[in-house]
Amino acid sequence: MTETGDTRSATGEPREAPRGGQRLLMRYLPLVAPVLLWAVPCWVLLYAGQHWPLPVTLTGTVLFALGLTGMPLAMARGHGRRQQDRAAIVGDTLLGAVWVLFTWSVLLGVLLRLALTVAGAGAGQDRARLVTWAVLGVTAVLLAWGYAEARRVPRVRRLDVPLPRLGAGLDGTRVVLITDTHYGPLDRARWSERVCETVNTLEADLVCHTGDIADGTAERRRAQAAPLGTVRATEARVYVTGNHEYYSEAQGWVDLMDELGWEPLRNRHVLLERGGDTLVVAGVDDVTAESSGLPGHRAHLAGALQDADPDLPVLLLAHQPAFVDRAAARGVDLQLSGHTHGGQIWPFHHLVLLDQPALAGLTHHGPRTLLYTSRGTGFWGPPFRVFAPSEITLLVLRSPHGPTPA
Repeated sequence: MTETGDTRSATGEPREAPRGGQRLLMRYLPLVAPVLLWAVPCWVLLYAGQHWPLPVTLTGTVLFALGLTGMPLAMARGHGRRQQDRAAIVGDTLLGAVWVLFTWSVLLGVLLRLALTVAGAGAGQDRARLVTWAVLGVTAVLLAWGYAEARRVPRVRRLDVPLPRLGAGLDGTRVVLITDTHYGPLDRARWSERVCETVNTLEADLVCHTGDIADGTAERRRAQAAPLGTVRATEARVYVTGNHEYYSEAQGWVDLMDELGWEPLRNRHVLLERGGDTLVVAGVDDVTAESSGLPGHRAHLAGALQDADPDLPVLLLAHQPAFVDRAAARGVDLQLSGHTHGGQIWPFHHLVLLDQPALAGLTHHGPRTLLYTSRGTGFWGPPFRVFAPSEITLLVLRSPHGPTPA
């Protein structure tokens, strides 16, 4: 690998200011959302015609009230200034559980009740109680399954990616992508070791980490991140920052990854050369970097590609898929991203797509640019993954010219 580019050349591209409606949504959503998340299931399960005995109704109401007050308090203590891991675990778990409960209270509270009514099954009270038990049963199954999915070592997703400008000498280049490991309050040091062991079985030429390593500072999460130093690649291991690094002293993560033998691509590129052909491997800081106030941190694609031969194919690491508009405008061949988690807990993916152009997988943007969006290797916050499995990705780059003859 040949290093080039200038980390210090940083004049960020202009960003569109949030619209008025979006500002109002972001202001009031944190206040309204917890009330809706707890109040809707409370009504559907306890007060929508079930006529439970008074002790059942009171006990259930108290539990929902405790959840409504306890969840925000736990999350504030866990993710605020105090950074108490136990509080974060409680708050995050409650958030994931109530999201699933809310989702299925709405779906089954409407669809199942309607189906039972159309079928003429049972009296009103019986139908209401059947809905309650169905919601509780589906929620329990999905949470148990989602917890197991979140905690398991991700499956390897393999796919060939054709790049028309890729030279024959680079045909078959193996690129492994991990991202959004989110080392955090739940100690996952052993999980981290197993992830890295899996990566090493893939015989990668290039291993990429596209950010959101952890929730917490590098000093605090060092033990969980340390196995990343064991990852092997024949050419290079490269890393770019995600938005969560900028909540947790991003420069500390850049320094730790450098210490572990990874190359932080902070608005610069390196060259992968094989068989007489060259691939530009570039990276940019996350788009939230500029607002972090850290000197020199910002997403600067022009700096990342400075002095690169425009005729060479470009592989770009950018944490958020939304960066693909800039990548396509510069003719980047392939952008690798994470950030979305594939929605993590269905149907949250609908909200993700309000902010990002892709949820997961390989998508086309503009005349040349491909975007691969990983569902992420770990999980953020709630320790659940529902209909959004994690992944370690093996991308095999293919040239239209085929492999160089032996």
